[in-house]
Amino acid sequence: MVRLWCDLHRRDGAEWRRESGMEQRRPLPHLSGRPVVTDGGLETDLIFHHGVDLPDFAAFPLVDGERGRELLLDYYRDYIGIAVRVGADVQLETPTWRASGDWGDRLGFSAAELRRANRDSVALLDRLRDEVGLESMLVSGCLGPRGDGYSAGDVVDPDSAAAYHTPQIEAFAEAGVDLVTVLTLTGTGEAVGIVRAARAAGLPVAVSFTVEQDGRLPDGTPLSEAITTVDAEAAPDYFMVNCAHPSHIAQALTTAGDWCSRVVGLRANASARSHEELDTATDLDEGDPVELARAQDALRPRLPNLALVGGCCGTDARHVAAMWGDRVLPSAGSSA
Repeated sequence: MVRLWCDLHRRDGAEWRRESGMEQRRPLPHLSGRPVVTDGGLETDLIFHHGVDLPDFAAFPLVDGERGRELLLDYYRDYIGIAVRVGADVQLETPTWRASGDWGDRLGFSAAELRRANRDSVALLDRLRDEVGLESMLVSGCLGPRGDGYSAGDVVDPDSAAAYHTPQIEAFAEAGVDLVTVLTLTGTGEAVGIVRAARAAGLPVAVSFTVEQDGRLPDGTPLSEAITTVDAEAAPDYFMVNCAHPSHIAQALTTAGDWCSRVVGLRANASARSHEELDTATDLDEGDPVELARAQDALRPRLPNLALVGGCCGTDARHVAAMWGDRVLPSAGSSA
C-alpha cells in the first residue's frame, strides 16, 4: 500500500523543474528579503493536540500510513493558509528531523527504508504543492542532529558529520527538494560537516543552532562565535536559531556585529523553560501566542535580514499566525 502511494505521488525533482520551466534552481526568496512563513512545532503539536505516539520524537514513520499522511497534510495546510493570507511565501520542512542513521536504527528502519522514507516525505509535500497550486512554496529537507539536540555531547568531527548525514541529504537531492535545513544543532563541527555534504549534493543549505537560557549553544559557544566559525569553514546559505524562547535568543544578540546579518530565520519555542526542564516535562507549555509574537518582534532591530519566521516546540498555527499578524487564529490541533 505504501509502495503504491509512493509510485502515484512521487515526482523526480529535476522532472518537476523541467515541467515548470525552472531548469536552474530558483533563488531562495528570503535571501532577497522576501517574507517567508515556515511551520511550527510539528512533533509537540501531534503529541499533545492529536494524541500521536512519536517514539524518539520521530514523525517520519507517519508518512507510511494513510492516517499519518492526512495528519501531516492537515498540519501543513494551516501554514500555507497563513502565508496566503499575509501575502508571504511559505517554506515547509519535511517531517524527517529524526530520519537519519542512528535514530533509524533505534526505530527499526534499515538504511534502504530510511532513504525511502526521506524521499516519500518530500513526495508528500510535492503532492501538497500540487494540490494548492502554490508555486511560491518551498520544500525543505529537514535534518536533525545526530545526538540529542538538547545536550552537547562529544565534540563532532566535520568529516564524520558529513559522512553520517550524506545518505539523508542524497535522498533529499534525489527527491528534488529546494534546500536542506538542519535544525537544533548544538555545536559547530556538525554544522560544518552538513554544509559540506549539502554542497557535494548540489543543494542550498541552512544551519540552525539552538541556544540555552544564557544565549549560548549547549556546548557553551556564543552564538556569534558559532556563526563566524562555520562561515569561515563552510558557509551555508543562511543561519537560523530554533528551539529557544525569544528571551533566550535575546541574550545571544547582546554581542552586535556583522554576524547578526547572517541570521535569516527564527523558529522560537512557546515556553521560556530551559531545555532540561522541557526534556522532563509531561505537560505542554504553550505560552501565549500574542506575547510570544511580541517577544520575537523585539528581536527584529538586531536581525536586519530576518525574513523566515515560524515556531518550534510548543507552538502551532496559532502562534505562527500571531507572529505574522494574521487575524485568522486557528484553534489548537485543527486545520485553519
